[in-house]
Amino acid sequence: MMNQENYVRVHELRRQGWTLAEIAAETGFHPATISKQLKADGPPTKRSTPDEALVMNARWQARIAELIETYPRLLGISVHNKLRAEGFAGGYSTVTRELRSIRGPRFTAAAKVSVPIHTDPGEEAQFDFCDLSDWAARWGWGRLWCFGMILCWSRWRLWWFTTSEDRQHTFEGIVRFFEAAGGVPAACRTDRMGALGRSQGHRFVLHPPTVGFAAHHATTITSCRARDAKRKGKVERPFRQLQETFLPEVELDGVPADLTELNRRAERWLAERVHGVASRSTGEAPAARLALERGFLSPLPRARFDTDYVESRRVHNIVPFITVDGVRYSMPAAALGQLVEIRRQVDAREFSVVWAGRTVATHALGVPGDTVWDPEHHAAAQAIALGRHRDRDERHLTLVASTTDTTTVPRLELGGGDYDVEVPDLDARYSIGGSEPA
Repeated sequence: MMNQENYVRVHELRRQGWTLAEIAAETGFHPATISKQLKADGPPTKRSTPDEALVMNARWQARIAELIETYPRLLGISVHNKLRAEGFAGGYSTVTRELRSIRGPRFTAAAKVSVPIHTDPGEEAQFDFCDLSDWAARWGWGRLWCFGMILCWSRWRLWWFTTSEDRQHTFEGIVRFFEAAGGVPAACRTDRMGALGRSQGHRFVLHPPTVGFAAHHATTITSCRARDAKRKGKVERPFRQLQETFLPEVELDGVPADLTELNRRAERWLAERVHGVASRSTGEAPAARLALERGFLSPLPRARFDTDYVESRRVHNIVPFITVDGVRYSMPAAALGQLVEIRRQVDAREFSVVWAGRTVATHALGVPGDTVWDPEHHAAAQAIALGRHRDRDERHLTLVASTTDTTTVPRLELGGGDYDVEVPDLDARYSIGGSEPA
């Protein structure tokens, strides 16, 4: 099709005296096309296509603008998948062209060239927590954290959403990663977590429970140096994908009902969008590399590490209660004054009480200030209380009957002189009237 530039050139050549055949040979257009343009009043106008015939029409442009306004860093693949679910028939490149026209290129070249840190199969895994308080506030949830861990060689990873970043949750996340990966790497690297150890200058000393955890799994817990977060960049970078791709897609598809649903979506999303797709760093799918790396991992321990919250409490010696976090929970009457163990699994909404090696109570977590009764404990305590009142009432009735019933209680008969006593001389005894005592 002849454009305005060619139109101007054809007219210029014609004014120079060129024939139609010469102009056609020079420009590559048919002589009839050249003749038509020379007779036209002006340059050809741009061909217009009805909006409804366009693949990227006004409807989809407005939808893309809406998504980018809500999620400015949303990936093109996420936008394309969302539009396809809503009926868009275009390709991925059509979407990315529209995205670039709205926000420009997403990434720019780095100021400095960096060289990736090489790790061998089974040599190292990295883990950390990502604070998702902003997302929790948007969804009307409480506290929300994501535990992330990745094998450095295969790039196979795990995301586990939970409610805390304390020591028990950290241990539980690592154990879940070991079980999902099918083995234990030689070293596990993180930053200087206060839940795992304490900093002493350049040194980071692990707490005794962390040392025991590492020994249980025959691995090493190591940390980065201060201000060296890039050393664990393999676990940090996926958190950007978590916040800019996964969580926006979750919100667009509908806020999950609870942590269980969110973790189930994360597992499915990682399997489809990460583990089954070739990594840009390695050129291979993490799932395929994991199958090779699994042979270099140490076997799992025979017994699972205990990550439960464990505390001890003394049952009250008068009323059958223990107090946990400001809530009173009932106990069997037989455990009055006894020392018991409280055990709660990570993220569980209930706990169990163990006494003398057996579980004697299970309670759902209550609100501070409440009193939580087990129905069996309440019935037993009520029976004991009523039994005590019944015994007291029976003794009271017996005493009343003994003092009022004259037919059953014999009267005391006094003989002559039994009740006659000498009248005391009070004046003489107490010197009344000024007389001296005898």
